[in-house]
Amino acid sequence: MKIIYVHGLDSSARSMKGLLLERYCKHHHPEIQVLRPDLNQPPAEAFASLSSLVQQQQQADSTVVLMGSSLGGYFSTLVSNETGCPAYLLNPSTQPYISLQRFIDDLQLTPDQLQPETVVYKTTGGWEIQLKDLNWFAAHQLTSVKYPNKVAALIKEGDELLDPQIATQFYRGEQATVTLQPGGDHRLTDFNQQLPLIMEQIKTLIV
Repeated sequence: MKIIYVHGLDSSARSMKGLLLERYCKHHHPEIQVLRPDLNQPPAEAFASLSSLVQQQQQADSTVVLMGSSLGGYFSTLVSNETGCPAYLLNPSTQPYISLQRFIDDLQLTPDQLQPETVVYKTTGGWEIQLKDLNWFAAHQLTSVKYPNKVAALIKEGDELLDPQIATQFYRGEQATVTLQPGGDHRLTDFNQQLPLIMEQIKTLIV
């Protein structure tokens, strides 16, 4: 079995949660290999590379699961819809075309000053987000979960960055499994403690 860890916006292949997941699997589930691709690239390329990676594993008859955090949860849902791959989501972003609008607001530019190539934000992973990238998110909104029996989400009520109720209502409305926990934060700082629960829930997605 392989788990593809899909990091969030201000992260990289060296994501702390990705590394913790890899370490946990080495100690407790040595049969599981963790893949940690770097997705600091335009969204169309990130989606294409993730879809290709999943399809390669499926063609090799590998059991593969996506685990996506924040914006990685959004991409994991899109790829799951495309490929049928199970996906486990951590405080997933469901409306990046709205939540990332803050970058444009921070620039304080007039509409006529904005061009498709205008850089609106640079992530810690080195991705220079352009206005056309935000337009891509707007054109690729999450409207459904095609395989709800293969999708589960762990959401913290204390998420200070994304409204947890929006993600909860969307995924529950699509009949996916949602575990809504009190407290916590967007970064899921108790991720290491949550891993036994997470791994048990992942098992239910691949039967």
